[in-house]
Amino acid sequence: MSIRTDLAVEAHELTRGEANEIEGVRVKKTEHGTISRTVVEVINDSGARALGKEKGRYITIEAPDLKYSLDDYESVCKMLADELRDMCRGERTLVAGLGNRDITPDALGSEAVSQLIITSHIKKHMPGTLDDDYSIVSAIAPGVMGTTGIETVEIIKGVAEKVKPDTIIAIDALAGADINRVCSTIQISDTGIAPGSGVGNNREGINEKTLGIKVIAVGVPTVIAAELLSGGELPEKFTPLMVTTKDIDLVIKRMSKTVANGINMALHKNLSFRDIESVVD
Repeated sequence: MSIRTDLAVEAHELTRGEANEIEGVRVKKTEHGTISRTVVEVINDSGARALGKEKGRYITIEAPDLKYSLDDYESVCKMLADELRDMCRGERTLVAGLGNRDITPDALGSEAVSQLIITSHIKKHMPGTLDDDYSIVSAIAPGVMGTTGIETVEIIKGVAEKVKPDTIIAIDALAGADINRVCSTIQISDTGIAPGSGVGNNREGINEKTLGIKVIAVGVPTVIAAELLSGGELPEKFTPLMVTTKDIDLVIKRMSKTVANGINMALHKNLSFRDIESVVD
């Protein structure tokens, strides 16, 4: 059975042997109370082939109680902001919320974009209204090719040519392999993103190679393959069947707000968590 996962930490767990090591891959895990942070670095071609992941850095934040704990929600927002500050370049950022807003498990990107503090139009048309605490942020929710007829990367490329960002942040729902990580985990990577790869619907990559701009990917696993829960192979007519949690509406609201406010805090550098919460509904 071929196991699909978008998470580098899971790819490492599924690939490593008894030696617990893979050539070309470095892994470091730290604990922060109930929250864990795992960094997977794919440092060469050998590691990339072994994991099936692009060379780069993948940070996974796991918070099992995130759906219900306000303390963990605040902590994860701050952790995400710290990671993004380290990765972002320049003052101009374009955030792309990927996925299909009409399918709840795939609506993370569009929901997160709707909760961002967007400033590019204010900075351009009303100079002086916002101080230097606010950077220049634009956003787009390009939808999916099934509804637009256009590759997502082409839409983002066209917008990027106009707004000229220094960094692109792409937000997308992911597929996981461990039910314990579904809807409670955030992955941040500096390698860009391959839309639909976790569910076997590969689209052209959204990354620095295709866009000529650094792309940071932020994702949350919202689905898992049914055969991983059933403990065996399903009849061919039922594969690939992806399933999600019954409270997915709540999950998307909490996770999209967590991702959005992590981005807000990272880009608008001197605003506190409380400042952000007072601005964003």
